[in-house]
Amino acid sequence: MNISGSGFSSGSVSEFILLGFPCSREIQLMLFMVFSIVYLLTLMGNGAIICAVCWDQHLHTPMYVLLGNFAFLEIWYVNSTVPNTLVNFLSETKSISFTGCFLQLYFFFSMGSTECFFLSAMAFDRYFAICHPLHYAIVMTGQRCFNLVVSCWVCGFLWYLVPVILISQLPFCGPNVIDHFVCDSGPLLTLSCAPAPMSKLTSYTLSSLVILLSFLFILISYALVLLAVLQLPSASSRQKAFSTCGSHLAVVLLFYGTIMVMHVSPGSSHSTLMPKIMTLFYAMVTPLFNPLIYSLRNKEMKSALWKVLEKLKISLNIFGSRSRSVE
Repeated sequence: MNISGSGFSSGSVSEFILLGFPCSREIQLMLFMVFSIVYLLTLMGNGAIICAVCWDQHLHTPMYVLLGNFAFLEIWYVNSTVPNTLVNFLSETKSISFTGCFLQLYFFFSMGSTECFFLSAMAFDRYFAICHPLHYAIVMTGQRCFNLVVSCWVCGFLWYLVPVILISQLPFCGPNVIDHFVCDSGPLLTLSCAPAPMSKLTSYTLSSLVILLSFLFILISYALVLLAVLQLPSASSRQKAFSTCGSHLAVVLLFYGTIMVMHVSPGSSHSTLMPKIMTLFYAMVTPLFNPLIYSLRNKEMKSALWKVLEKLKISLNIFGSRSRSVE
């Protein structure tokens, strides 16, 4: 992706200004504190899930391997936007370089596409485990699970590559002010000095396809799961299946509900604040709630997380005792 020098060859713009949330200095500092707390909680929550999946042998199954990768994805998803947003809260210029803006655009949309693929893979895994339990262990082997994980990452990072390249080659002559806290494709296309119907069509088509097709696949999977669960003879089995799938579905509805408003209905009229609120939900709120939703509704995950906390407590006690002995 050759975008390093395109800021100068395609126009006079070498950097963009991310307005973020224009308000008084006091409110900017307050938002900085709130965003920092959410950011740290997101890193700790998803990091705890990764540690639990890695350390607990009982969680070395396809469902939890997918969940561990999903938590890893969420960490990098927030890292693609939040650190720069925090810097802008304290910055006077609120500028981002041309290259930095398009790198953020690429990673932000690639992480979002990868999340769509992982949510689809997790829905398929639950469908196969519940609807075809006798064949699940035979079909969903470790190698196939590995291939599924790699496919999600590769497809996610290749999906939005072409639109980013097309948009980066557009002429940007000024103005360079983006009324958002992230480099989004919509504002960048608006700032272009020349019409870009092909870039707009490509961006909208690929965004809509990955969102709508994955959402439809997930709905069909869970509809089949629901039918299978209702036929289970044991009430405890039905409750466990509903608990597991219910947590997945909660994440799906929270994530897809906001991205559909933003990227599947471009013709609808949004205020300048609405895109920021919608982006906040799927870029920050969803990654924060994911570890809570998955851990609080899953007994195995809660047990593994307690083990992680106990190991951390033991490690801190050992470190503290060594520090006192050195003194």
